[in-house]
Amino acid sequence: MNVHEYQAKSLVARFGVSIPRGIVARSPAEAEQAAGRLGFPCVVKAQIHAGGRGKGGGVKLVKSAVEARDVAAALIGKKLVTHQTGPAGREVACVYVEEGCDIRRELYLGMLVDRGSSRVTIIASTEGGMEIEQVAAQTPEKILKVAVDPASGFMPHHGRRVAYGLGLAGDQVGTAVKFMGALYRAFTELDAGIVEINPLVVTAKGELVALDAKFSFDDNALYRQKDAEALRDEKEEDPAEREAARHDLNYIKLDGNIGCLVNGAGLAMATMDIIKLYGGTPANFLDVGGGATKERVTTAFKLILSDRNVRGILVNIFGGIMRCDVIAQGVIAAARELGLKVPLVVRLEGTNVELGKKLLRESGLAILSADNLADAAEKIVKAVKEAR
Repeated sequence: MNVHEYQAKSLVARFGVSIPRGIVARSPAEAEQAAGRLGFPCVVKAQIHAGGRGKGGGVKLVKSAVEARDVAAALIGKKLVTHQTGPAGREVACVYVEEGCDIRRELYLGMLVDRGSSRVTIIASTEGGMEIEQVAAQTPEKILKVAVDPASGFMPHHGRRVAYGLGLAGDQVGTAVKFMGALYRAFTELDAGIVEINPLVVTAKGELVALDAKFSFDDNALYRQKDAEALRDEKEEDPAEREAARHDLNYIKLDGNIGCLVNGAGLAMATMDIIKLYGGTPANFLDVGGGATKERVTTAFKLILSDRNVRGILVNIFGGIMRCDVIAQGVIAAARELGLKVPLVVRLEGTNVELGKKLLRESGLAILSADNLADAAEKIVKAVKEAR
């Protein structure tokens, strides 16, 4: 679960991370008042769950309260388009008015869980202000990674390694160690999935300040974070993904045209890969889980078909706990209820597979059966191309 910049800063500041003063404004008048309180110059920032706001015109330096009001009026209620929002953009509901900062250096600092080492890993770079993916692709030698052993937690030597790698010296090293220690506590105690400070700036006074912040909660730990739900902005979430969460479905919309309904995250990834291998493009990641009911399968079908780009559907089920006959019943019910008009390929293996296949054969629906995953991918890609 993602939160807005102003919320992210509030979260990490509770642990001692240094941030500039700022005020949320939900109208041009509030932005004008906020700017007057903070002084000039100050910055007006559009609040959406996407990066690239500055390049998209969503971050403006202003030198008067009237200018702050005018900038807010141009942003609030309008759609901001960035490289992460896509051409549709995101509507700006509020802005964050923040005091100005005398910037001498811009750095990057982030923390995430490295799945390979199962450790919280600090990622840092001297290339602050840039997308870390771009830095990794163009100048990977400028990225520093330091893994933190969970048995010890964050220690001063972790912070010193990062500080020296960023070219900090003198008192800045001790300040950086405290900064990273505070960020690590925020990360672990709030069950974060990722925290990014980009840029982390060194001011003219040598202070370290989080000029921007991104904070994402680990969805699997939200039950422990009772206050997190109040930070959720459902308008920033994909409606289909929000609906999927309500039914305990793992759904992520993608840009392709072949809908996928699979049980198990690993199998779902393999299914998307083999669709690509055969020349198709997956429209979604959808894991119905191991204990899906007929109703959940029907809901999953509805989610897939809510995407107007979908031109075919591949169902790939390996039944262990999940029974193939239950999947078949859900597929049949959804196809009939929704009047399915796109090609549908189903591959079933595992518990009650023969019963599941029998139900599909006797349904009277135009369902293509597949013998294995490769056969399924080949058939759905071919069917979608022929249906154009």
